Amino acid sequence: MLDIKDPKISIPVVLIAGLFWSFGPYVVRHIDEAQQVPWQYLFTRGVVIFLILNLYLYLEEGKEFIKNYTKIGASGAIGGVGLGIAMITFIYSITNTTAAVTLLCLAAMPFITALLGFLFLKENISLNVWIAIAIASIGILIMSFDNTGKNTFTGLVFGIASSVGFSVFSVTLRWKKDTPKFTTVAIAGLFCCVFSAVMIIMNDLNFLSNGKNQALFATHGTLVCLGLILYSIGSKNIPAAELTLLSLTEVIGGIFWVWIPILGINEIPSQGTVIGGFFIFISIIYYSLIIRTNRRFIGLN
Repeated sequence: MLDIKDPKISIPVVLIAGLFWSFGPYVVRHIDEAQQVPWQYLFTRGVVIFLILNLYLYLEEGKEFIKNYTKIGASGAIGGVGLGIAMITFIYSITNTTAAVTLLCLAAMPFITALLGFLFLKENISLNVWIAIAIASIGILIMSFDNTGKNTFTGLVFGIASSVGFSVFSVTLRWKKDTPKFTTVAIAGLFCCVFSAVMIIMNDLNFLSNGKNQALFATHGTLVCLGLILYSIGSKNIPAAELTLLSLTEVIGGIFWVWIPILGINEIPSQGTVIGGFFIFISIIYYSLIIRTNRRFIGLN
């Protein structure tokens, strides 16, 4: 793997990773009748993620990468399933509400991770972090009151569920730090693929959608993988505090791409979503400032 020592280079690499991820909602918005093909989407995306990550691991480690699967253990299995569930609930969230609501729910992930770490890993949460969690919770409550319609509220609930799934993945990495991260993500892709295949067979559906949709499904899976690889390269030399702020590029970019009229979607967030999002952004910035002295480095490898 390319090893970047200079943080000045690592920062733009991580920003580019977030940029890749930010195009996910825009890609989903171009899917024909996305609410009707969630399992086909998840099946294809899961296959693409599994294949690309294993190809990357093969290029990095040769045939030895197969041994990573013997090191997964309980933490890798739970993390892979958690991440797989996050992927499943993501598509149900973003097809039932605005991209802004889904992405802002995901922005609350650092605080959900902190809570799960507190409950299951006995990690202490300082008063300042509790304050940041409270501020983020206010933002989510404001968004929930503004999204009381049947479908939009469902989208909000699935968005929070997706954030919890991603947080489970993060906590399992901290539980067993020697768990091979990329292999865990590949398992998440495999989980999505197998689970979706079961649902497709049970509901007597076609495995594939039309050509346009299939290309979009594969594109989203590729964007996820490219972002992960760049994140892996750049994140090892960036402290957790800075990574928390840099992760906002995915949220801001994702909202921007589906809003900017020239790109054809023109999805304008509601007033309540903007206000709730403001509280979440404030909480993340506050969280980042209070852990600035934490020089813990997070490497996804």
